Amino acid sequence: MKYSKGFSLIELMIVLAIIGILSSIAFGFYGNYVIASNRSEGRAALTEAAATLEKCKSMYGSFNNANCNYADFTSDTGYYGIAVVRDGVSFTLTATPAGPQVNDTDCTSMTLTNTGIKGGSPATNECW
Repeated sequence: MKYSKGFSLIELMIVLAIIGILSSIAFGFYGNYVIASNRSEGRAALTEAAATLEKCKSMYGSFNNANCNYADFTSDTGYYGIAVVRDGVSFTLTATPAGPQVNDTDCTSMTLTNTGIKGGSPATNECW
């Protein structure tokens, strides 16, 4: 009997099909992990904005002083837009996903208040 060396075309196609199926499953899970890891940027932006507002209050006695030109902004890489709602004695910061982060259905927004209360939508601690 003569034995052939190597793989047949059928064997090669079966291996490629299995690799394709496994990689498509892995890619879906990887996308979810990337979205979840990008939430750290939103948390960091909220914390930075809160620190800036607290500094303003300690320097000028109010969160709403004219010297504190703190308006809404976007996080460093643009994954979150930060909205500021403030009066003289309190503030609420809201981080809303932007760009590719809008696909984050587990955490559609994150909030932080001057008293340190952290929240999000949906109302779970999934965001923080």
